[in-house]
Amino acid sequence: QVQLVESGGGLVQAGGSLRLSCAASGLIFASRIMGWFRQAPGKDREFVAAVSASGRNTAYADSVKGRFTISRDNANNTVYLQMNNLQPSDTAVYYCNQVVGGAPVSGSWGPGTQVTVSS
Repeated sequence: QVQLVESGGGLVQAGGSLRLSCAASGLIFASRIMGWFRQAPGKDREFVAAVSASGRNTAYADSVKGRFTISRDNANNTVYLQMNNLQPSDTAVYYCNQVVGGAPVSGSWGPGTQVTVSS
């Protein structure tokens, strides 16, 4: 059974930084594209960033490009999201997930980690 556990969220002032981690188990991690997604109050969950299985290729939502960096450690089944210059609009619950066929895999969402950015 796939388990994804996010951590590293918290409360930070605008302009600050956080590093999120996602520990994965129950899947062949090194063969999976992994992504970060977020859901703000009252909004749908949205794509943030993705990283290829090898870690060589990345993709970002326009809203975070240049501020966020996704990376992975296949030896430790972990994917990271470094978030710099955080803005109040980044406030959301952040989730990681596998990406298959260009979409997150339903049914394998973790609990997420809350990021709150104060102005």
